Amino acid sequence: MSIRSINTPCIGLCSTVYGDLVCRGCKRFHHEVVGWNAQNILEQQRIRQRLDDLLVQAMQSRFQIFDVSLLQQQLARREMIFHKNRSPYCSAYPLLVKGARFIQRLQAYGLAVVQEHQGKELWVLLTEVDRVFFQSSEIHYQQHCAGLRAVSSDL
Repeated sequence: MSIRSINTPCIGLCSTVYGDLVCRGCKRFHHEVVGWNAQNILEQQRIRQRLDDLLVQAMQSRFQIFDVSLLQQQLARREMIFHKNRSPYCSAYPLLVKGARFIQRLQAYGLAVVQEHQGKELWVLLTEVDRVFFQSSEIHYQQHCAGLRAVSSDL
């Protein structure tokens, strides 16, 4: 694995340039966005794992993957990547975002909406997933970084 084998999680919607401490696009913290290229591979992997964990939690609150092979087929059909070393929810999310307006039968993708959220439009569910993902990232920042930021500004 090369030192630059992990690409940036950036999705091109950075809000840290506007002063957000947590990016509304990729959900990384401001200091992680700014220092990404200076971080070593282990630091990048740690950040990616945190983002994956938070995204999976948000996705599982709305969706269930019942057939990973169907999901893989749909990703291949659209020339999208199935990340074998990550949760299938991490591959399902961009597929759903890309297809939110045209997907009619979620079951054809190996996915189902969890019981308590059935009846909602796919784009509504994805908006909720993004909101939960962002809020979870903000909470994580408050719990693990906000105090460090205050201490470093006092020095």
